[in-house]
Amino acid sequence: MSNRLETVSPIDGSTYVTRDYATLEEISKALALAASAQKSWKQTSIAERVDVCNRMVDAFIAKKDSIAEEISWMMGRPIRYAAGEVAGFEERARYMSGIAEASLAPVTVPDKEGFSRYITKEALGVVFVIAPWNYPYLTSVNAIVPAILAGNTVLLKHSAQTPLCAERIQEAFAEAGLPEGVFQYLHLSHADTEEVIKAPEVRHVCFTGSVPGGAMVQRAAAGRFIGTGLELGGKDPAYVRADADLNQAVETTVDGAFFNSGQSCCGIERIYVHEDIHDAFVEKAVALAKQYKLGRSDDPETTLGPMVRASAADFVREQIAEAVQQGATAHIDRADFSMDEKGSAYMAPQILTGVNHGMRVMTEESFGPVVGIQKVSSDVEAITLMNDSEFGLTASVFSTDIDTAVKIGEQIDTGTFFVNRCDYLDPALAWTGVKNSGCGCTLSSIGFDHLTRPKSFHIKQTI
Repeated sequence: MSNRLETVSPIDGSTYVTRDYATLEEISKALALAASAQKSWKQTSIAERVDVCNRMVDAFIAKKDSIAEEISWMMGRPIRYAAGEVAGFEERARYMSGIAEASLAPVTVPDKEGFSRYITKEALGVVFVIAPWNYPYLTSVNAIVPAILAGNTVLLKHSAQTPLCAERIQEAFAEAGLPEGVFQYLHLSHADTEEVIKAPEVRHVCFTGSVPGGAMVQRAAAGRFIGTGLELGGKDPAYVRADADLNQAVETTVDGAFFNSGQSCCGIERIYVHEDIHDAFVEKAVALAKQYKLGRSDDPETTLGPMVRASAADFVREQIAEAVQQGATAHIDRADFSMDEKGSAYMAPQILTGVNHGMRVMTEESFGPVVGIQKVSSDVEAITLMNDSEFGLTASVFSTDIDTAVKIGEQIDTGTFFVNRCDYLDPALAWTGVKNSGCGCTLSSIGFDHLTRPKSFHIKQTI
């Protein structure tokens, strides 16, 4: 295996970044430094940690334009949208900083005469964060900032597709005056990533990525009795009831399906529409999808960029072709999107109807710009189909009857349930999944509980 990382841009196939992988000596030094730094960092006040994290965000957003350009070139998001990730990074980091003092405060218990009792939230130690390329800053900030706020130190391994993201976060923390060793990154091979998980210095692992990747993390951590937070795949459904605001449902679900070229764990991958409005929904959705402009990510006019690599696009093309062979109807003519060529990362959006759960496109994660629309006749049928999945990250219902929509949500196996929106992460809410979408939790006050351990104090005041 090569000892150098190479990032190939999906824009034109050029090599955009090369970096040396960390040596065993560098890995050992980073782990030792993180463990040493944590001993003093956990003694700092929460207020001091908050100040440092806020200064880091200030330094980070000051480079918004260059960061957006790098995102565009590394993973293919259109430049017109790329800076939005900087805004999302800021929103999440600021929110978690704002609730840190209250969320990390000792837990008090009812008074008991002659005793003082309380529970503190203790830092775990070194937190190893493994981040993906599709939302390279949004996925990593979910763990990095809360971990540091809680008194942990962080070692980041970012995707080989987006290595500059790790470096930019490091630069921002350095500008903020974060003590040496509290945040570090390493460019790692897969084999060395597994070895870091096994390292005795690491006390918690936060992983965002594929289901096989999550299984690797759990295997590597087996027998170590450490926590693992796993945010894995999704095949997220939307149900459009007959009473939905049709235009709003179309605009929201189509954007949820095709934003970021469909490369979102919480993007919409299957839509169930009540038979009373099915045809009208499909007509409007197809018309909207045809308005996308497929093109280079560095073109300001582009609204649909390339997928991360040609093999990912060809995987989705195979799903579509197989579904059509099984009886599905494809509504978008690829010829209308001149850059869509087999073997390239550029792929037109696609809407399929006549689909069912015997087709891979409705059950297997696509992670690309395709969505199947299936007709249903009742809420009961929609609920059954929404739950018929190995995944459970988010689910959405579109309806003007909010009470009924919420009752439907109570029956859906999912980590986050939306009404009249989708594909959004609110930092005030717990980000979690069920089934093969993973385990653990980031963000919200609950997220801090997964990055700390409780320590009980039971003190008898008199002898």
